Amino acid sequence: MAAAQEVVVSATSSLSMPVSKQSGNKILPSLGFLLVAGGLFLVGWFAYLWFKPAPAPYSYQLVDEGSVSKFGNLGLQAWPDLKISKYELRVPSVDKPIAIAYRATKDGMSILLNWENLVSEPVGSMGAELSELATIATEITKHVPKQAVILAWWDTSRQVSLLSDRETLFTSHLAQPLIAPSYWKDRADVINEYERQFWGASGSSDEEQKFQQFVDALSSEASTGAAMLRQLVGSREAYIVVHPSDLYKLGLMRPDRMDIAFKDFPLTGNVHGLAGQVKAWMKANGYDTYTLQSLSEKVVRAYFLNEGKNGKILLSQMLPFMNSTPIDFQALQLVHKHGGYWVYRIPAA
Repeated sequence: MAAAQEVVVSATSSLSMPVSKQSGNKILPSLGFLLVAGGLFLVGWFAYLWFKPAPAPYSYQLVDEGSVSKFGNLGLQAWPDLKISKYELRVPSVDKPIAIAYRATKDGMSILLNWENLVSEPVGSMGAELSELATIATEITKHVPKQAVILAWWDTSRQVSLLSDRETLFTSHLAQPLIAPSYWKDRADVINEYERQFWGASGSSDEEQKFQQFVDALSSEASTGAAMLRQLVGSREAYIVVHPSDLYKLGLMRPDRMDIAFKDFPLTGNVHGLAGQVKAWMKANGYDTYTLQSLSEKVVRAYFLNEGKNGKILLSQMLPFMNSTPIDFQALQLVHKHGGYWVYRIPAA
């Protein structure tokens, strides 16, 4: 019996000892390998998340497309061949769209036709009245020679080229400046890349350089700026189209030359009351002068301006401001005005 117990014990010992050593030799290295591999994977994953750029804070979502007849609200019946797409600008955390964009396509290019901001702070574009621009484009077609060239902010240039069939100096989606809420500015690179993918390739380095020169001209003293515009177009007959919204865009690109702000005011039918509100806001916030842009039948936007120590810039003298009018402006020749748009002929050198 004792011998039997001894056999059992020794048998147990002889079976358990080798099995323990073998499984330990196999499991421990495998476990170590898994821990190291898992650690490296986690480090790599966190590094990927850390360095991976965040996506654009918004997206364009197609909601409708078709011919001009389908979008009668745009007032483009005179251009029946246009193909138009309507997009909503959507933010994941917001139930409603923050803007509406209408895009036309021509010769493989995507051109912004109209932009409607639906929130208080502009996103993507300042927006302007498309019907006013359509009238300007029609007048350009009638009165501007085909061999002439048109200057305007790059987005206006593309619209004018589309609707007037006249050559413009700027033809590409140059995407300057970035118009976005301040809390999106740290994602500017991502936004610019998303916009490039949606609207198409940006301009050549030569076109971008010329646009910077155009911006410099608008932000220079009047006679100097007019001469710079003439240099841009050489000896060709040339015209320039400007709009109050250009002030804000110029201020973003050349903040050292001007201090610009804007505020929207409701239209109540009391013109004197509106003027009082605008002037009160201007005085309370330390601005020198203002100009107005009609946004709708119910809202008007006031742009408030402080200019630098170097005096009035070219663009501000091309637009009507409090107590001043560009009708007698000498550096450029006023040829047409409709709504918020002013058209000038650039004198020969």
